[in-house]
Amino acid sequence: MTNPTVIKLQDGNVMPQLGLGVWQASNEEVVSAIHKALEVGYRSIDTAAAYKNEDGVGKALADAALPRDELFITTKLWNDDQQRPHQALQDSLEKLQLDYVDLYLMHWPVPGKNHYVEAWKGMIELQKQGLAKSIGVCNFQVNHLQRLIDETGVTPVINQIELHPLMQQRQLHAWNATHKIQTESWSPLAQGGAGVFDQQVIRKLAEKYAKTPAQIVIRWHLDSGLVVIPKSVTASRIAENFAVWDFRLDKEELGEIAKLDQGKRLGPDPDTFGS
Repeated sequence: MTNPTVIKLQDGNVMPQLGLGVWQASNEEVVSAIHKALEVGYRSIDTAAAYKNEDGVGKALADAALPRDELFITTKLWNDDQQRPHQALQDSLEKLQLDYVDLYLMHWPVPGKNHYVEAWKGMIELQKQGLAKSIGVCNFQVNHLQRLIDETGVTPVINQIELHPLMQQRQLHAWNATHKIQTESWSPLAQGGAGVFDQQVIRKLAEKYAKTPAQIVIRWHLDSGLVVIPKSVTASRIAENFAVWDFRLDKEELGEIAKLDQGKRLGPDPDTFGS
């Protein structure tokens, strides 16, 4: 297996391009999932205050006894905490048993409540204090991002958005890239492959490369320059999702998958969610 790739963020920090997502995993499930993930080679774990499993993540990391600088840990500021980012991160760090996170993300813009610029200013302070090495956002549309940049002068290093073959968000991805914002995909397999794994092009490529449909889709994210965090609590699936370093898709194949885009959002609409 060749080395997993890393992505350089605009603030100079680097992060693994492939990580483990732990959405919907319980505190118990997340411990064994992370043990398995670290064993097969993952070094990036993506959690959130809203997932209610930071305690489990913290326990797994404490058990792992890996050097802290080998790990890349992401957590997120929940909507209800946008007016208290400092306290929210302190709470998360306590549960994670960490002195800092590598990446702190604002989970949603919640434009209806209009606290996201203030929350971002608080996150900028947290980065200055060393409690978060890098700061970014999730689910931000262009107008939300532009406002952050205009009003604070600090650009998020990451915009983590719903992104999979049926919802490719090419315009937003391109806008992010123009502003040196790394796009990260959540729900990268369209929630367990719903409608993706049975697409003819995916099945054909799986056969060609002797890989599973999930591995083809993960490789598509990697070859598209995206950071990707497939979630699983199943040991075999966790290992399978990481075994994607021995092949690449060519331009033509990426182009075939591009044709699957339907703008089909499976998650909430960022313009209205939480408001």
